[in-house]
Amino acid sequence: MNWVGFSAILLLLLFNNGTSQSIIKTLPGYSGTLPIKLETGYIGVGENDEVQLFYYFVESENNPETDPLLFWMTGGPGCSALSSFIYEIGPLAFDVADFDGSLPSILLNPHSWTKVANILFIDWPVGTGFSYANTSKGYSSSDTKSTKDNYTFLRKWLLNHPMFIKNRLYVAGESYGGKLVPMIAMEILLGNEAGLQPQMSLQGYIIGNGLTDPNIDFNERIPYAHRMALISDKYFELAKVSCDGKYDNPDPNNVQCLLALQPIQECINSLNEAQLLEPKCKFIAPKPGDFGWDQTFREGNSVDHLFLPTSGHDRLWCRTQNYVTSYVWANDPAVREALHIRKGTIGDWTRCNKSLSYEENQESVTHYHKIFSEKGYTVLIYNGDHDMFAPYTGPLKWIRSLDLTVDDDWRPWHVNAQVAGYTLKYKKNDFSLTFVTVKGAGHTAPEYKPIECLAMLHRWLSIWPL
Repeated sequence: MNWVGFSAILLLLLFNNGTSQSIIKTLPGYSGTLPIKLETGYIGVGENDEVQLFYYFVESENNPETDPLLFWMTGGPGCSALSSFIYEIGPLAFDVADFDGSLPSILLNPHSWTKVANILFIDWPVGTGFSYANTSKGYSSSDTKSTKDNYTFLRKWLLNHPMFIKNRLYVAGESYGGKLVPMIAMEILLGNEAGLQPQMSLQGYIIGNGLTDPNIDFNERIPYAHRMALISDKYFELAKVSCDGKYDNPDPNNVQCLLALQPIQECINSLNEAQLLEPKCKFIAPKPGDFGWDQTFREGNSVDHLFLPTSGHDRLWCRTQNYVTSYVWANDPAVREALHIRKGTIGDWTRCNKSLSYEENQESVTHYHKIFSEKGYTVLIYNGDHDMFAPYTGPLKWIRSLDLTVDDDWRPWHVNAQVAGYTLKYKKNDFSLTFVTVKGAGHTAPEYKPIECLAMLHRWLSIWPL
């Protein structure tokens, strides 16, 4: 055995502490054997592996040996990977139409991204989903700590799954997870350059409706509202002049700006910012001083605050009602046993944990995108165009700061002979960035437009024009 092979084995032995994995063949709610290869497990990170990060891994339904590997970051911070898995891009979905409050039935998702890729979903940061810590200190996390923990997690996972080390790797995520995506990609890049094992086949990254820089993303909400005919020209022009184009966290001493923002706030406060075309439902009272949205993208969908309308044909449907299925399912003892959840590690599972000890200590990640634009990677940035949480105008603004050349100008892209959205492609030497809007989609685009989003991913991974 050569030294490289011996080193890899030694590294695997050193890294293997605090890890476990199980192949899941059946699940409560699904009749028969699962037609997919699903694995769950824990990987220890941090000091003495005090943090145990839980994951779901699904092999590609096409060709797992050659299809790419997506390392997926759900948003929040604190929203469970199960949310993305079940409601967006995973191969399984709950039967929400026939849900009666008991254990929900599980259906197959014909538009799962596992049709074209292997996907590794992680419950990050610690305290999210089924991830836990062995010490109280271990529950403290931040953007920078989560980045390093997730990178360590991926190194350990790949060492335990050497058959996927050579697969094309893309770090991917949405909402607040989009902030971590380039940070983790940078850790991988630096680790590869330093010769750390395993050497990962990083090709680029994917971000959906993501946070990049609040000074850009949040400030674009009012210009976006104007574009969408939610506020009048008069209101917008007055605010633009009075606030000098700075609408987010305005100067409290600028009385003219504050007065100009008042009618705007009245116009948009009754809207569902995650999907403008859907009804706004009561979650929790908005924080004073903001415009009714949580600036860290935490979703106020705790089942304790869920507003369930009265029954009947005329009742108001709210998308958050769908999420009740996840609370019932993930808190069922038989489900936890089937997923091999370690007993006593967490109490009630919540879709989005809003009580994390988490420091958002990396305000902007634009400089990471700038560094990658100087290297030969490929990037996909997509946005549902009816999302006012993280409007599509934000990425367009920070992308312009990267000094790229337009390679394919703004044009529609199609699915089933219909316009599915609009796309714009940039290049700089060997670097390419594809920007995509998904027509009619909200904050978590694949949840609203699954057919279109799978087509988008498939074409992009196949290096076909959208």
